[in-house]
Amino acid sequence: QVQLVESGGGLVQAGDSLRLSCAASGRIFRYQYMAWFRQAPGKEREFVATISWSGVSTTYADSVKGRFTISRDNAKNTVYLQMNSLKPEDTAVYYCARGTGGLRVGGYDYWGQGTQVTVSS
Repeated sequence: QVQLVESGGGLVQAGDSLRLSCAASGRIFRYQYMAWFRQAPGKEREFVATISWSGVSTTYADSVKGRFTISRDNAKNTVYLQMNSLKPEDTAVYYCARGTGGLRVGGYDYWGQGTQVTVSS
């Protein structure tokens, strides 16, 4: 079993920054991708960013490219999402996930409980 616990969400104003963290525990598999997804009220869960085990390969959704940065510290089993220049449309519950990579929800088999990010205008 793998447990993923997100933290760092909150209420901020447009233009502010937040850093989300995702701590992984349990049976951690090497060479697994980690990703962030988000889900706004009434909308489907959508891809935000993913990172390979080595950290060399990263992919971002067009909507966050240039503003968000995903990173990981394998020694701490932690993945981060640095979010800058936040916009009201970034408001959502953000989920951490572990899987085989890609932009689809189906590519990830373990999920955290989510952390709320609210951006006011």
